[in-house]
Amino acid sequence: MEILVPLFSIIMINLLLSGDNALVIALASRALPKEQQKKAIFWGGAGAVGLRIILTVFAIILLQIPYLQFAGGLLLLWVAVKLMRGEHESHEEIKAASTIWDAVKTILVADLVMSLDNVIAIAGVAKGHMGLLIIGLAISIPIILWGSRLIMSLMEKWPIVITLGAAFLGWTAGEMIVGDKKIEELLFSYPWAHWLIPVSLALFVIAAGKMIHKSAAGRQR
Repeated sequence: MEILVPLFSIIMINLLLSGDNALVIALASRALPKEQQKKAIFWGGAGAVGLRIILTVFAIILLQIPYLQFAGGLLLLWVAVKLMRGEHESHEEIKAASTIWDAVKTILVADLVMSLDNVIAIAGVAKGHMGLLIIGLAISIPIILWGSRLIMSLMEKWPIVITLGAAFLGWTAGEMIVGDKKIEELLFSYPWAHWLIPVSLALFVIAAGKMIHKSAAGRQR
């Protein structure tokens, strides 16, 4: 059970934050012949998986530096609020490639730019377990590549999925913050803070999302 919970968390984070990656792959390879499209998607996807693993391993190492995990938790909290706002990366600048390797290069560059939030969140959940990290990414990346449009349509049909997902990211951000070695020392005498902070940040994300939607609705009137 101790392994299943973080494994599920890694998969959920990838599904929530990587929905646009498959769209980038489709856009980059749309001008290629059908057979070359399949090769571009395969090599681009494989490269994206490798790149994501390398970046996350570096993130896990860097998060051992005092207060960096705290900073990563704050950044992830911002990502959770951003998810509630419904912001998505603009893909207008993604041009159709004329060759397979141009498409692969475009996919890798776009994935590098778009992966910061994923990498920080997953590194925080993995907590140094490299095997768990690789298994989680190996399971979730294929789902993203071939099922992200379905996932995005589900989010549009049932907005509660986005709300629960954003709250989950808020919880993860709280766990990253209290898991920072320096913060752990400060909270040593307050064990209740280890669950109160994650719960509070999850509720904060939901409340912030409702305020944002209420404000947006007021401006549209």
